[in-house]
Amino acid sequence: MAEQQKNQLQDNQPQKEQDLGQLLKVRREKLAALQEAGKDPFRITKYDVTAHSRDIKENYEQMEGSTVSVAGRIMQKRVMGKASFCNIQDLKGNIQSYVARDSVGEEAYADFKKYDVGDIVGITGEVFKTKTGEISIHATGIVLLSKSLQILPEKYHGLTNTDIRYRQRYTDLIMNEEVKETFVKRSKIITAIRRYLDEQGFMEVETPMLVSNAGGAAARPFETHFNALDEDVKLRISLELYLKRLIVGGLERVYEIGRVFRNEGLDTRHNPEFTLMELYQAYTDYNGMMDLTENMFRYVAQEVCGTTTVPYGEEMIDLGKPFERMTMIDAVKKYTGIDFDQVPDTAAAKKLADEKEVHYEDRHTKGDILNLFFEEFVEGHLVQPTFVMDHPVEISPLTKRKPDKPDYVERFELFITGREMCNAYSELNDPIDQRERFKAQEAALAAGDEEANTTDEDFMNALEIGMPPTGGIGYGIDRLVMLLTNSPAIRDVLLFPTMKSLDK
Repeated sequence: MAEQQKNQLQDNQPQKEQDLGQLLKVRREKLAALQEAGKDPFRITKYDVTAHSRDIKENYEQMEGSTVSVAGRIMQKRVMGKASFCNIQDLKGNIQSYVARDSVGEEAYADFKKYDVGDIVGITGEVFKTKTGEISIHATGIVLLSKSLQILPEKYHGLTNTDIRYRQRYTDLIMNEEVKETFVKRSKIITAIRRYLDEQGFMEVETPMLVSNAGGAAARPFETHFNALDEDVKLRISLELYLKRLIVGGLERVYEIGRVFRNEGLDTRHNPEFTLMELYQAYTDYNGMMDLTENMFRYVAQEVCGTTTVPYGEEMIDLGKPFERMTMIDAVKKYTGIDFDQVPDTAAAKKLADEKEVHYEDRHTKGDILNLFFEEFVEGHLVQPTFVMDHPVEISPLTKRKPDKPDYVERFELFITGREMCNAYSELNDPIDQRERFKAQEAALAAGDEEANTTDEDFMNALEIGMPPTGGIGYGIDRLVMLLTNSPAIRDVLLFPTMKSLDK
């Protein structure tokens, strides 16, 4: 039976393609007829919109009987002799319009009857309620503003193919209201972040995307060639090193929200180009960054979601209560029973890794293996907001050492829903120590670590001029948007995620 149904579907496919081709042909014929009659919609350059659907519905008592002009896409159309209904969708939602021949005129009504679902129209008319109580517009004028030459997905099944949704985000936004709401909320989140930081005295700046040395993070850069200077350059992987130069220059509180590019794989948490925010504040440390982060997350959630308790999957994430704080050593000890303070050296750490089947490379040291244990056994448990502090120096080349424990640094990462949400340091401002760290990074690069940093001599010169004690932090904006919109994958919060070419 299944094979028979499959064969029927295959047999019906050419007919469906033929029917679709005929529908597309009819739409082009309608456009040609309009153009021949001197009614080409593409020659219209503007339409004065005075109201949007949601505004009319929310303010009906004040707007009842008033004349408005709305514009949007026809999503439904019911023609019934001398009077018809259509439903149009605009930026803020949708609204019904009653279109009668006696109100708009015989010629305009005849044109309206030929309009298709997907066409964009402007409607002028009076706000009223139908007998069924639906807030509507009684049209006194209607004009075609753009002719749709394609067919929208069938309304009740919608656009559900995720590959098509991501490739044709414009169609996704039309057919799925919740998708539009996600991106409206994304804009509000970024606005709220800017408002919070501006109120804290931070200054927004812009730094280069094309750089000769892509430092500040452990990632492979994209490379390109600058023809005018005949030089190879890279797309930035971080905002860090230029923002620190500005701290050296005396701009005590700076931040940037911008795209960064990392030549790595695609999954539910990663896209090769993504939005990063980094901020730096002079005369504070990583404790100050923890306080700022906790307060900012709470502020943004309240401003955008109206609450500090937000759903994510099956969990309710509480951003209102104090975030938990633990060291990386304590976190690993909690979930594995292993205390790395009692592990004497790299050889002992590798033996533990072998016992726990944690993969490592020959070049890895005790600090690297502690981090591997954390990633393997701890991250997934950190659902509620948790600051994980005091990372090993081997994985933190730009961070100040802890004075009482120099194998570790003043660094934290915030984890929510098992995901890293931000990464922060007490910034290393000792140029002699920094040069040694860069040397260690270059040795790692030579040993095969493609994500290791190289020495940035201009940045070293800036440090030698002198940088004050500074706290710095980087936030993955896309992951914050995922959290506050309850979105399971990073592609759901990127308007145009990276996709493999269809030609490949």
